[in-house]
Amino acid sequence: MAKLSQEDLLAQFEEMTLIELSEFVKLFEEKFDVEAAAPVAVAAAGAPGAPAAEVEEQDEFDVILTGAGDKKIQVIKVVRELTSLGLKEAKDLVDGTPKPVLEKVAKDAAEKAAESLKGAGASVEVK
Repeated sequence: MAKLSQEDLLAQFEEMTLIELSEFVKLFEEKFDVEAAAPVAVAAAGAPGAPAAEVEEQDEFDVILTGAGDKKIQVIKVVRELTSLGLKEAKDLVDGTPKPVLEKVAKDAAEKAAESLKGAGASVEVK
C-alpha cells in the first residue's frame, strides 16, 4: 500500500461524514492505544505562563428575602410592588422565607429592592 501524504489524508477526511469520522477516531484510539484530547484542553495546558483568567464582574444579582420581621404586612406590600405577584402569592413568598424575590436583576435594581424591603422591616440578602 502506498503511503498517503497529509494532504491526501485530509482530502479523505473531508469526504467523510461526522459519524464516519467519529467511528474512525474510536478505531484509531483502540488500534494505537491512545486517547484524542480536546483541542481546548491542549491549548490551556500548553500555556503555562499565561495569567489566570480574570474574574468576570457580576452583573446579575438575586434579592433573597431571609426574614419578614415584625411588619409582615408592609413586607408583603413591598414584595407586591417589586414583583407581579398577587396578594396570596406574595404572602406565600413572605411566609416561606428564605426565598428569592427578584432574580438576575441589575445591581442598582437589586440594591433599590433590598433597601425597600429593609425599609419595610424585612431582612434581605443580595447575591
